[in-house]
Amino acid sequence: MGFGSSLAGARRRSGLSQEAVAEKLGVSRQTISKWETDETLPDLRQAKKLSALYHVTLDDLVDFDLAVQEIEEVIQRTTEETQQKIDWTKLWGKKYPVLTTYPQTVDLSHYTPQLEGMLARLKGDYGYADEDAFLVLKDILAQIWNKRNKT
Repeated sequence: MGFGSSLAGARRRSGLSQEAVAEKLGVSRQTISKWETDETLPDLRQAKKLSALYHVTLDDLVDFDLAVQEIEEVIQRTTEETQQKIDWTKLWGKKYPVLTTYPQTVDLSHYTPQLEGMLARLKGDYGYADEDAFLVLKDILAQIWNKRNKT
């Protein structure tokens, strides 16, 4: 997605028309249109004003992805009760089949004590509740994964 598309998406998500944005920034509607169609770019001051107007950071405005934004909003709106009804392993297993097959091939008893020890240390050393300790451990693994994939 180009910067212009990001601007247009952020504007629409904010419920503003091109005319309203133009008025608030002191530019013409055509200028907003040109920014949104990648004909021209706003200068840095105008980009900062746009990010404030759209209630996003400048980085988010530059990297704005409507699909990601929509997924984030669905996650935020999902209640705890609904989350409990979802079989997350089965759901993610549709995208990553290993999640549904590994229990038949991996000796879980080999890994369980080590992982339980890590969770206990997170809870004891930092006072995390069970769920928070699981989330921290998951995030640590994700950071390792991301670091390995960047090299």
